[in-house]
Amino acid sequence: MASDTIIPATRNAGSTVRRSTSGRRTQVTAAYLFVLPFFIVFIAMLVIPLGYAGYLSLFKSQLIGGLSFAGLSNYVQAITDPEFLAGIGRMGIFLLVQVPIMLGIALFLALALDSGRARGSKALRLLYFVPYAVPGVVATLMWGYLYGPDFGPFAQLFHTFGLDAPNFLGQQSILGSMMNIVTWEFVGYNMIIMYAALRGIPGELYEAAEIDGASQFRIAWNIKIPAIRPAIILTVIFSIIGTFQLFNEPSLLDAIAPNAVTNGFTPNFYAYNLAFVNQDVNYAAAIAFLLGIVIAIVSYVVQVQTQRGERRQRKASK
Repeated sequence: MASDTIIPATRNAGSTVRRSTSGRRTQVTAAYLFVLPFFIVFIAMLVIPLGYAGYLSLFKSQLIGGLSFAGLSNYVQAITDPEFLAGIGRMGIFLLVQVPIMLGIALFLALALDSGRARGSKALRLLYFVPYAVPGVVATLMWGYLYGPDFGPFAQLFHTFGLDAPNFLGQQSILGSMMNIVTWEFVGYNMIIMYAALRGIPGELYEAAEIDGASQFRIAWNIKIPAIRPAIILTVIFSIIGTFQLFNEPSLLDAIAPNAVTNGFTPNFYAYNLAFVNQDVNYAAAIAFLLGIVIAIVSYVVQVQTQRGERRQRKASK
């Protein structure tokens, strides 16, 4: 009788394991099917174009002989190209000046909204985010009109008071004008990221700090900002990538201020002009690859330095 009861139990256990295994296979298959469209688009729109661009960067098109294998000569030419290096230098200045200002304003607005002391916070969040919803082309054209030296509102305002309007589109000020456009566009986007991170901080920390007599400034400096450091680092990396990929602003302002914006004003704009104006797609591909390498190196350095700073703070606190 004992064996009769054990055998059915063993069979039931085996069938249960088989059902669970088949069910798990079904879930895994379904998961892969859901992810498959992403991989198809990723490979078709990113991996294949990158591979083709890398292939093109290894060749040169010549009047005599046509397309010929050039190895790394395009890359050697790029790292000694004054136009490309000047564009990298401008974007370095852009990164050191514009990004801290933009992220500082975004952090201030996020902290102000999170403090609960700003009236109509929902309306203010929408108001701050609206510039990001405006397409970059429209924003640049709008600011180009505002910067206009003859009929722009800024120039008219200065003329009303009998003053000479500053030339926002001159060679010395065009980079600052672009900084202003990008700041206006992306402050709201970065503010939303930081504000979302602030909303995830437990409220008990604030209550304990207020009981201890901490001011709002101390709470923001010692609790809120350290708690959202990963979100701040994320906005920094996004800003680095966006800085070196700057394209809309120089390409559109070039028509308004051709003497101030050169064909190599930014590396991305330079690669575009090489490919579609000069018809040198091979050299443009090499420029694009080098630009990607520069972005990766700068982002990696920033991330490593930030992690080292966090480790030092942890050691100091211990």
